[in-house]
Amino acid sequence: MSIPNQPLRVLVVGCGNMGASHAIAYTTIGGFEICGIVSTGNSKVVLNERLGGGYSLYDDYAKALAETKPDAVCISTYPDTHEKFAIMAFEQGCHVFMEKPIADTVEGARNVMAAAQKADKKLVVGYILRHHPSWEKFVEIAQGLGKPLVMRMNLNQQSHGTMWTVHRNLMKSLSPIVDCGVHYIDVMCQMTRSKPLQVNAIGARLTNDIPAGNYNYGQLQIRFEDGSVGWYEAGWGPMMSETAFFVKDVIGPDGCVSIVAKNAGAAGKSDNVDSHTKTESLRVHKAALDANDQFVETDTWIDMQDEPDHQELCNREQRYFQKAILENLDLTDHMQDAVNSLQIAFACDESVRTGQPVML
Repeated sequence: MSIPNQPLRVLVVGCGNMGASHAIAYTTIGGFEICGIVSTGNSKVVLNERLGGGYSLYDDYAKALAETKPDAVCISTYPDTHEKFAIMAFEQGCHVFMEKPIADTVEGARNVMAAAQKADKKLVVGYILRHHPSWEKFVEIAQGLGKPLVMRMNLNQQSHGTMWTVHRNLMKSLSPIVDCGVHYIDVMCQMTRSKPLQVNAIGARLTNDIPAGNYNYGQLQIRFEDGSVGWYEAGWGPMMSETAFFVKDVIGPDGCVSIVAKNAGAAGKSDNVDSHTKTESLRVHKAALDANDQFVETDTWIDMQDEPDHQELCNREQRYFQKAILENLDLTDHMQDAVNSLQIAFACDESVRTGQPVML
């Protein structure tokens, strides 16, 4: 891929953990130039200083979009702004990189995809695990275990301090199993390559610090057309247990594969964002037995100690965004996958609220 003579001018919108990481990527990988930084609070000032200063700072997104006239916009704000901000960018002829989820409703997600197609501009959604070699290997091994698959995953976070503030703000518009679950629903769909048929979900509101209609603990179950089943669990808050908060495990007729993250899965790490993508090791177990019903093969371990850190994953996401623009990649499947995983997550949300299974 050739880097253009003129860098892509990008407007950074949202300066929290992910927004800051993407901004750092733009100043690191080449081919991008930040033309402005937008946030409603002081985070843009902090990020500006972190990047060495000198960037144009804005409180108002619409004003920033009009004045900077960017080639691309990076949206890392809270989900209830995603649809509006993305459509405004497309209407001004910009490409968009957007943190997941694509919107805070399924209709909104479809609107964003339609706006990208109408403008003939690229939309890349931040499914960070798709750019992680260890997770790619995890999916590949799972696909070789036969069918049906049993997929067991969770990410509970004993959040406090700044992370609890972030989670409380997120829960003004979404539940944990929607915001966080879209990643792992996407992984399950990649592993099975099968149509999801039905979801069941349960949830509990464990704090009065969130809106009355929301819940901060949830578990979802998905049944697929090929007989595969999967569950995902997510809980946020200072009351959450750190016992078995990091489970990534897939079972098939021919064996199983598990992520064994002894460091990232240790007590005190559940709300550490850097640890959420860590795999460290994959343990592969083969089910084959000999004539005495003893295992034919011992378990094998795939060492992932050299895996990319959180910042490098963000760098890779932005390289993909750059590649999509410069090489005019067809992102139809990419966008549709983002819509589909959100649709499944919201079906799970509906199941929590109604107490009933939801057919897809």
